[in-house]
Amino acid sequence: MRTTTTRSRAWAIALAGIAGVVMLTGCGASMLPAADSGGAGSPAASTLSPGDSRTASLTESTSIDQPRQVTITAADLPPVEALTAAPADGPQRIVSLANGVGETLVALGVADRVVGRDETSEVPADAEIVTKGHEVSAERVLSLQPDLVLIDARTSPPEAIDQIRNAGVDVVEIPEAWTMADMAPRTEAIASTLRVNATDLIATLPSTDATAPGGPRVAFLYLRGTSAIYLLGGQESGADAMIAAAGGTDVGAEAGLAPFVPLTAESLVALNPDVILVMTKGLESVNGIDGLLELPGVAQTNAGRDRRVIAVEDEILLSFGPRTGALIDLLREALRTVTS
Repeated sequence: MRTTTTRSRAWAIALAGIAGVVMLTGCGASMLPAADSGGAGSPAASTLSPGDSRTASLTESTSIDQPRQVTITAADLPPVEALTAAPADGPQRIVSLANGVGETLVALGVADRVVGRDETSEVPADAEIVTKGHEVSAERVLSLQPDLVLIDARTSPPEAIDQIRNAGVDVVEIPEAWTMADMAPRTEAIASTLRVNATDLIATLPSTDATAPGGPRVAFLYLRGTSAIYLLGGQESGADAMIAAAGGTDVGAEAGLAPFVPLTAESLVALNPDVILVMTKGLESVNGIDGLLELPGVAQTNAGRDRRVIAVEDEILLSFGPRTGALIDLLREALRTVTS
């Protein structure tokens, strides 16, 4: 029986409100993952809009002429390289439906065996995408004649998974990763399923979520402007672990918020972040920094007044894979850049 953690339920609720409405790539695969990579929390249907009456525009005293924005994309990271060879008797046709595990499959040496993937993984690039708006198409999966399908607690709908399993395909649920500490167990679970040795890969993974006291205060906003979904990240959103590892302080997590809650002017102004972290597709969905500043409370924060924004490509922010260590280094540098 599938077990779903509080984090998974929160993401699932938000994605349920998004699926079939927003067809952007990205979360969470993302880590969002995929088409919309990632949001979470019971408030999937936040009704706030960029024109909310509680939102004020930047004042004329703003002295920053250009946004202090840093954008990080997958192209900024080193390529994923195979660190081991897959045994000849392992699975030959793999479909990856678990959030953001594509890079791990490449590093474990089975890239050429991945015939299908979900939207949260940008690699392997030549594998067919078999999800749409986070919904798995059983027919598309089965048409690829897989001998292994990897899923996690958020893979949906259950009916599609049951259809794939009932067709005689080996379906394996692997643990999710939302912190640095989760990465090694997830990698080991994938490697065990593939009958591959993961020792070399695990040795390269970051292992702590420690933060430097007094680091920049960061708010993670999950945005889908086309669906009027504006969420503030909190504890166990996944972004809190990335922010902490890069030396920042996630203001939502510090305040004890749930993984994702509706964005309100009052909450954001009270938290008053120095920097706002977003996914690139989310920033695009609100028409860039100018649109971001029109969301509730953003312009009244230190981050809004100085236009301090870090945007990370949806597919890599919450992938928790082989390139996460490199991404943390870039996030650390980005925090220095926008706060200097």
